[in-house]
Amino acid sequence: MSARAARPTGVARTFSPDEIIVSKTDTRGVITYANKVFVRVSGYEERELLGAPHSILRHPEMPRCVFKYLWDTSAEGREVFAYVLNLAKTGDHYWVLAHVTATRDDAGAITGYHSNRRVPDPAAVAAVEPLYASLLEIERAHARKVDGLAASTQALVETLQSKRISYDEFVWSLTPAVAA
Repeated sequence: MSARAARPTGVARTFSPDEIIVSKTDTRGVITYANKVFVRVSGYEERELLGAPHSILRHPEMPRCVFKYLWDTSAEGREVFAYVLNLAKTGDHYWVLAHVTATRDDAGAITGYHSNRRVPDPAAVAAVEPLYASLLEIERAHARKVDGLAASTQALVETLQSKRISYDEFVWSLTPAVAA
């Protein structure tokens, strides 16, 4: 598959709060399933998504350390929730509240990942944007990506420790309570 040529347009796209973006990947992050909502919102054809790395959606304004946390947690077999800024094929962007879980075989081995993404609360996005911007600034201050990733990961850990919360608690502190 050729490299993505889209550049951010600054145009936000959205989807309905009653819709769920669903995808499945193998253990390397290669997309093996994309529902119709995912296809529509991403702007890609299903054939372009299947077999592509999930990183095809990576927005350049999304800190790499958040993806590292998401993938590391998922690889440990733990579910993870994260606010993620994605880039559509057109260069438009869209925020999601992602829920990622491991898919396991009968023996319990992880064979892939399943992700459901919902429309996030706008107040939660507004609250997470300054943190993500500061993490991205740290990443970009380093000539080597690996050094930027290590520094931003450390900054994220220190930020959460100063608040005495885990990343999951941070995400849920931004998420409005759902009426029962």
